[in-house]
Amino acid sequence: MSLLITFEGVEGCGKSLQAGKLYERLTEIGLPAKLIHEPGGVKLGEELAPILKESNILPLTELFLFNASRSQLVYEVISPMLEKGYIVTCDRFADSTVAYQGYGRGLDLNLVKTVTEAASQGVKPALTILLDLPVEIGLSRKEQDQLDRFEREGAEFMQKVREGYLKLAREDPERWLVIDATLSKEEIARRIWQKVAALL
Repeated sequence: MSLLITFEGVEGCGKSLQAGKLYERLTEIGLPAKLIHEPGGVKLGEELAPILKESNILPLTELFLFNASRSQLVYEVISPMLEKGYIVTCDRFADSTVAYQGYGRGLDLNLVKTVTEAASQGVKPALTILLDLPVEIGLSRKEQDQLDRFEREGAEFMQKVREGYLKLAREDPERWLVIDATLSKEEIARRIWQKVAALL
C-alpha cells in the first residue's frame, strides 16, 4: 500500500522529529518506507537549499526555486517510491509553498497554487500532518545565531504562515490532521500513529 504522508508547520514545531519517528515506526513493523525532506532529497534540491535559506532573493524567485526542487523530487524519488508500494514520509511538501510564499510573502495565491500543482505532477498527500504551534514558542526553540533567512523574518511573518496553514487545513479537513505541537513529543507521536494506523 503506497501513501504520501507530509509534515507541515512553522519553524520549531517539531515536524522533522515527528517525521523521523513515524518513519522509524513504519520500518520497525516491516513496511517499506522512505523519509525525505524539502528542499532536498535529490541533487538539485540539495544544491538549491543553501540558496533558498541564505541568499537574498525575491519571493517570486523563491516560488520557482522551491518548485524546481519539488519537481525533481517528485520525478526522481516520490513517484517511483509510490509506484513500488512505499509509504513516503516527507518533511514539508507543496503546502509549505502555499503557506510561506502565498500567505507569508503575499504572492498571488492562484499563481502559487498553479505553479505548485504543476511541480507536484498530480502527486497529492494522502495525509498532511500540521503541527500547530504559537510562533513565539517555535522561534524560541531556535538558536539565535543559527537562524536561516526564513526564521529571521520574525513573528509577524511566521504568524501569516501559521494562519495560512490553518486556513488550508480548514479547507480540506479530510486530508489534514492538526495537532497541538505544545503537547509532549510522545503524545504527538501517539496521535500521529493512531491516524496513520487507521489509513493502513
